Amino acid sequence: MECKKVKQVFKLVGIKGHGSFEAFGVEVPALAQQFLTRSKEVESRSSTEIALFEPKKNINHLEGNYYVGLIVNDTLNEVPSGMEYIEKDQHYVTARGKITDISNLHLHLLNWAKEQNYDRDLDSYIVETYHPVENSEEEVEVYLPIHS
Repeated sequence: MECKKVKQVFKLVGIKGHGSFEAFGVEVPALAQQFLTRSKEVESRSSTEIALFEPKKNINHLEGNYYVGLIVNDTLNEVPSGMEYIEKDQHYVTARGKITDISNLHLHLLNWAKEQNYDRDLDSYIVETYHPVENSEEEVEVYLPIHS
């Protein structure tokens, strides 16, 4: 599993959700399915699904915000009702792997970032992009925000 540091710009249109961190595994995919039923309303959309997650800052931080949506190719001035346009320009550490191994992917990336002495930015959203793979299970690319 290759880890690396990148500077990345994400442009997306998505729907905001909020819930307990423990329930993200169920709530996020459910909201993503709801969003996808309206995806044709999004101009300049790509086929890449994306999710943003508020990082859990400490053990007492029990709830957080998240967004699910699609990457868009252009800056948008108008978006469908109930959706938001978001642009993130940030330094990240990133790794890609099978979606069924997402917990280990996050853990491996966290450990690698710590070994490299990267300082996590807990005020910026964690980003995940989802990539169907032909004849295989979906892959996810995880981007953990760091201070540059």
